[in-house]
Amino acid sequence: MPVWLKEKLYLKTTLKRELAALGNMTEKELPALLFAEHHQSHAASAFYPSPFERAAVMCLDGVGEWATTSVWLGDGHKLTPQWEIDFPHSLGMLYSAFTYYTGFRVNSGEYKLMGLAPYGEPEYVDLILDKLIDLKDDGTFRLNMKYFNYATGLTMTNDNFAKLFGAPARTPETQIAQKEMDIARSIQAVTEEVVLRLARTVHKELDADYLCLAGGVALNCVANGRILREGPFKDIWIQPAAGDAGGALGAALVAWHDYHDKPRKVNGHDSMEGSYLGPRYEDTTIKTQLDQMNAVYEHLDDAGLEDKLGAVLADEKVVGWFQGRMEFGPRSLGGRSIIGDPRSAKMQSVMNLKIKYRESFRPFAPAVLAEDVSEYFEQDRPSPYMLIVAPVNEALRTPMTAEQEQLFGIEKLNVPRSTIPAITHVDYSARVQTVHKETNPRFHAVLESFKQRTGCSVLVNTSFNVRGEPIVCTPEDAYRCFMRTEMDYLVVENFILAKGDQPAWEKDDSWKDEFELD
Repeated sequence: MPVWLKEKLYLKTTLKRELAALGNMTEKELPALLFAEHHQSHAASAFYPSPFERAAVMCLDGVGEWATTSVWLGDGHKLTPQWEIDFPHSLGMLYSAFTYYTGFRVNSGEYKLMGLAPYGEPEYVDLILDKLIDLKDDGTFRLNMKYFNYATGLTMTNDNFAKLFGAPARTPETQIAQKEMDIARSIQAVTEEVVLRLARTVHKELDADYLCLAGGVALNCVANGRILREGPFKDIWIQPAAGDAGGALGAALVAWHDYHDKPRKVNGHDSMEGSYLGPRYEDTTIKTQLDQMNAVYEHLDDAGLEDKLGAVLADEKVVGWFQGRMEFGPRSLGGRSIIGDPRSAKMQSVMNLKIKYRESFRPFAPAVLAEDVSEYFEQDRPSPYMLIVAPVNEALRTPMTAEQEQLFGIEKLNVPRSTIPAITHVDYSARVQTVHKETNPRFHAVLESFKQRTGCSVLVNTSFNVRGEPIVCTPEDAYRCFMRTEMDYLVVENFILAKGDQPAWEKDDSWKDEFELD
């Protein structure tokens, strides 16, 4: 209530005042402000750019104005609301409560909980379903607010929650125990079950062949993969900026299609076009920024660059890859990426500990040539936005010994699971990005060069940043991150830089305090 009374109650006035100042005009000169509801924006961001003429739309997050789960029917250029579940009963808040309890940061650490889950066992599923959530057969639910504090207090859980699980919340940055892994596995299993039940209900109610997803819960790519493989829909499409950032795009689409009644063109592929909506930099700007940093570089044509990269990647070198327009959304998709050889047994630990400066258990995603995806993964369709987890093909897996089968928790980490171990999680899964020549021809060409040298169509692809920092945007950002970490090469468009050629960089770890750890 204090937040509402101080800020949110007067949001329209605040917007007018600030926008007028930005536009150097009076408030009376401002054009009309158009408003879209939170879940309406999510739904618009999911349906309007999708490749479907008609689709069911599910939005699942923490909370919008009041809705936490909403269902819509998209048809042509119209979105019609169907029903919703309201605050405080929220799947997103439930998952965030466990994020908080296991010692990760709410609203940014949820993906860590998802990544930790395969190390654990589903020991607490029955307890969660018995005490915390009343889950119906149709997927609708209510939470037992006796155990939560987010509706009335300043923390996610309360003492009753701690008593239920036998201990207070884990202190951030302390050692992760088997209990946290088991809790992560349990809440992930419950979340997947809720989402699958909802999907089946929505399919039955709306008789739609396709499903679109948005909201923070739609970033749970393990659940997305299960909907795709086990759900009743012919195909699904997830907004790449599924969280609240995507609401800006959704609001613009609401204005276009709803306020202005503009038509929508569907041409068989999504209109996000790879989600490369950010800035790009010309050679003159790049050269200026690199020269200001006293960087040493070589400028190569496309063919020379692709050949050089194929060679250094095959030699297990780690490359900062910066080209084209920056990605919109939380995933690096070959615009601002760190890439490496997935066949390397040491690549995951090197990238986590020496480059990303993050927890060792966290998995890396594969970027794969779209035309070769089925050779590596149990996936038969595009996944351009790294939002679907798929199993690694059986033929590529490395069977575990009887002794290895007995390992628990983090002990599983160092057991190679496949011929591409750097991107194979402990449950033989991978968060797949398919790379398409139409939307990212340069990244596609690098993958082809690597394939020609190694026979492998896959690269490790992780975001170009270190833990807690935003993804790099400018050439200057890229060079700074490159020099602070143990990356071997940096590529900025057609400029390539080798670490060994660079002038001495003053080692100063104070930059690590600039951003709060995620």
